[in-house]
Amino acid sequence: MAVDRRYSEREENGERRAGTFGRRMGEQMFHRLVDLGIALSAERDHEKLMEMILLEAKEIYNADGGTLYLVTDDEQGLSFQIMRNDTLDIAMGGTTGKDIPFPPVPLYREGAPNLNNVASAVYHSRKPSNIADAYQEKTYDFSGTKKFDETTGYRSKSFLTVPMINTEDEVIGVLQLINARNAKGETVRFQRALQAMIEALTSQAAVALENQLLIQQQRKLWDSLIEMIAASIDDKSPYTGGHCQRVPVITKLLTKAACESEEGMFAAFDLTPEEWYELHVAAWLHDCGKVTTPEYVVDKASKLETIYNRIHEVRTRFEVLRRDAEIACLKAKLAGEDAAEADAAFERTVKELEEEFDFVAAANVGGEFMDDADIERLKEIGARSWIRHFDKTLGLSPVEAMRAKADPPAPAPAVEPLLGDLAEHKVGKYDLGELYNLAIRRGTLTAEERETINDHIVVTIKMLESLPFPKKMRRVPEYAGGHHEKMDGTGYPRGLKKQDMSIPARIMAIADIFEALTAADRPYKKAKTVSESLKIMSFMVKDAHIDADLFALFLRSGVWKEYADQYLEPFQIDAVDIEDYLPAPDLLTRQAG
Repeated sequence: MAVDRRYSEREENGERRAGTFGRRMGEQMFHRLVDLGIALSAERDHEKLMEMILLEAKEIYNADGGTLYLVTDDEQGLSFQIMRNDTLDIAMGGTTGKDIPFPPVPLYREGAPNLNNVASAVYHSRKPSNIADAYQEKTYDFSGTKKFDETTGYRSKSFLTVPMINTEDEVIGVLQLINARNAKGETVRFQRALQAMIEALTSQAAVALENQLLIQQQRKLWDSLIEMIAASIDDKSPYTGGHCQRVPVITKLLTKAACESEEGMFAAFDLTPEEWYELHVAAWLHDCGKVTTPEYVVDKASKLETIYNRIHEVRTRFEVLRRDAEIACLKAKLAGEDAAEADAAFERTVKELEEEFDFVAAANVGGEFMDDADIERLKEIGARSWIRHFDKTLGLSPVEAMRAKADPPAPAPAVEPLLGDLAEHKVGKYDLGELYNLAIRRGTLTAEERETINDHIVVTIKMLESLPFPKKMRRVPEYAGGHHEKMDGTGYPRGLKKQDMSIPARIMAIADIFEALTAADRPYKKAKTVSESLKIMSFMVKDAHIDADLFALFLRSGVWKEYADQYLEPFQIDAVDIEDYLPAPDLLTRQAG
């Protein structure tokens, strides 16, 4: 009896010790899972997250290798994301920068679920698979694995394959471990006791990956929206569309140079990945307000242009006056007047009309400055009269008819000026008057049209400030809305000075100007060469319109050349000595010490 009692006590003590050990192991595993869940939730880098999942699973089982698959976008395959094998020293995918050369594992063959491959079978069954020896397994096709082993001299034996199921109860990926190892380094079967740990890990990993994929999808959607807005501006005006795409290029090049610089005001300047994306969004949307700008204003290449160039109407009137002169000449001859004098009078009139039309046509182009004498001559030409014989109230749109009814034109036949500023030319805030537009002293835009052009930045700021940007993107409106401000406070729309603007906002101002100066697709100006553009910008530095430090960096870093080589026409890239354009030392920011 005493022997039996001692044996029973030893058995109870052994069970108690085993139970205590098991509980301790369980507690360790639980704490490990908790810590891992926190780490997975905190990781923002998608590639690092996937690596963390696979490497942690490998460590739990001391597995020699493993693969993490994700379901492809079309849900037709499992794409290789991360591959590791210690024995073969294989590390591909993820942060390694090495692409995995294998095609996705097909989930379907001829329309039916692919159950031959263990990874795809686990996807469909939604249950783990624990295989002791692949060479003895009859359920799945391991011919590819055996061929791999023949090539490498490896021996793939035990496999643990687990589905990754998200909160929507969808399989988003598969985790596969190969060759569990014991303390002696021998390949053994994956212990079923630890399998629950791996299943819990894959469950946590699926949630973390789902969050990452949702973030990626949201960013992809947002980027597509940005590109759609730029494309809509492009469709409306191909001239500004190219601008919207090129300004971000210069912005990022100059910002990168500022981040890499260790000198002066840039020594402490740097951007986090989130701040880089914030700048990316701002650069792409810096002119989004132009979607509201009338296209005839944006693209106005001549003074009489609205939806079309009205110089053709004016030319027709000159044609009418020429025909009137020719008819008068013929009538004079029929009336018995001196034919030579009639012809001479006709030729004088034709010559005057040709000279006057040439002058009006040249004024319409807007290439030369119009002084007081030019404007006075326009008025004299415009005072010529011609007779309209047809009713101006016919064939009008409903809106035009309403305006004509409110201020009816003279009934035909009516004498009208050759160049008129008529009631019908008043459209909203715009004055489409012919003399009014032809008398623009410089360029092709009236004061009202220029105000509309300038207002696009106000609309841009209004549009962007209405968006619920997250905290890490709250400066998008500031960056995008500051590219027409000047360092001396004379810019628009807010009259900010240098000290009121961040470095990225000042960078965008330089990018916007350089792109506009060198653009070869503007209808209203010729493309300038690089040297011409840099010269103009150097004067803008002296006038405190753009940041001197950033312009010096723009020159010294070679950003101008990198952009020019990629985007400008060959004839624009001429010889440049940056010393000719560098700001004077007294214009640069002085650093303490």
